[in-house]
Amino acid sequence: MEQSICVFKQEVYDFLLQDFEKIRTPQVVEENRQSEPTFDQVLKTLAQPPMFTTLRINVLKQPKQEIKQQLEKKLTEAYRKRKKDVPKIEEHPLLDDVLIIPNHGLDSHVQPVGKEVIVDLYCGLSVLRGSDVFAQGIMGAPTDVREGDLVSVFADVRGTCRKGLTQPFDGEKYFIGNGIARQSRYSLFVAEGKASGVAVEMTEPVFDALPLSGLLPDLVFPQNLPSIVCGHVLDPQPDQTVLDMCSAPGGKTQHLSLLMKDTGRLVALDKASNKLKKIQQNLESWGQTNCRVYTFDSTKCFNSTSEADGGPPYPAEVFDRVLVDVSCSALGQRPALYNKITLKELQSYPAYQKKIFKNAYHLVKLGGCIVYSTCTITSDENEGLVSSILKEFPGLKLTPQTPFIGQPGSAGCGLNQEQAYKLQKFGPLFMSEGQKLSSDIDTIGFFIAKFVKEF
Repeated sequence: MEQSICVFKQEVYDFLLQDFEKIRTPQVVEENRQSEPTFDQVLKTLAQPPMFTTLRINVLKQPKQEIKQQLEKKLTEAYRKRKKDVPKIEEHPLLDDVLIIPNHGLDSHVQPVGKEVIVDLYCGLSVLRGSDVFAQGIMGAPTDVREGDLVSVFADVRGTCRKGLTQPFDGEKYFIGNGIARQSRYSLFVAEGKASGVAVEMTEPVFDALPLSGLLPDLVFPQNLPSIVCGHVLDPQPDQTVLDMCSAPGGKTQHLSLLMKDTGRLVALDKASNKLKKIQQNLESWGQTNCRVYTFDSTKCFNSTSEADGGPPYPAEVFDRVLVDVSCSALGQRPALYNKITLKELQSYPAYQKKIFKNAYHLVKLGGCIVYSTCTITSDENEGLVSSILKEFPGLKLTPQTPFIGQPGSAGCGLNQEQAYKLQKFGPLFMSEGQKLSSDIDTIGFFIAKFVKEF
């Protein structure tokens, strides 16, 4: 892989470096923590995909061992096609609904050999996690690309490629591997109708991860391990009333429904209406019926005069459990080659997150719990926000998390050591060079806090 470090704007880099040093002061909880990486090591880790693919499985539909056997057959077909050794499927020791597949990782021998195809950065990052190239992600290709051609795929790092480009791209690009064109340039850019489906089947990716296309979609859901842990920490029970306040893209919503054994009442909200259709499709494909999905702004979902039944907004103390997997700066996502976020944008998130959380506080029942989570690494959105919440809502108390397979949070930022130990963090902040990695350590950056409403 050509690029070895995640690139930020200078103002954001400076801010993150200062934040990194703040959480590494002597106040940081050090016990039970691996030796901490340097800031440059964190940036390098962010640029690399994890070396493990985690799959959440539909244990309500089939027993785990049956799913595992079907998955083994699929893996054998996929890896023999790539002429690679078939990895062994591992079961997570604490999470009964998780299977783990080690990735082969970086293959430095892969070099460009075919016609150059340019994809957008999001598409390129998806390929590094095991996806094929879908039609909507292609930005440019030579006029003579035909179905069946060998092509070399590059990601447009800075987003400067013009859609429909036919000439070689001279902007900053990142080689992600070789593949076979499954659609011609004509069908992608000239033919009537919007092109869809797989446009390039990746036969030789530069980072060899589990091929995800067609991977038992009614039984298996690829999901980052901390996101799966998040659902288990919330621990929704059958027949409870549960709210997912920021449900897109829907993986956690689907998981909560399974943990509830498709009983009770699950409400999923998101203000992005274009994303809710996919959430509904995911639920239907797994035969889940206990969830109702609504397009709604969760900063406005509490209203003391509303009815408890039906759609939002809702009155006080309706829900047994509330998940606030809030919109965040997403700086823990991997791989990340270039992030164009500005400092102003980065610093705008905590106020918005606090606004949503206030609604969660009003909506959860006495004795009920709220789980707050992000996929970022900044203390302002994590420990700092938790500290602010505890000061504003004295009736909320942090509670220990089960399962706990990550690392504790950082003291400081207004939190003491006891409180920090009740937080759970994952990812690059705990991955030092030369460290032996496992699927519990080599993850995206993620943060979880669990609160109980006492009064």
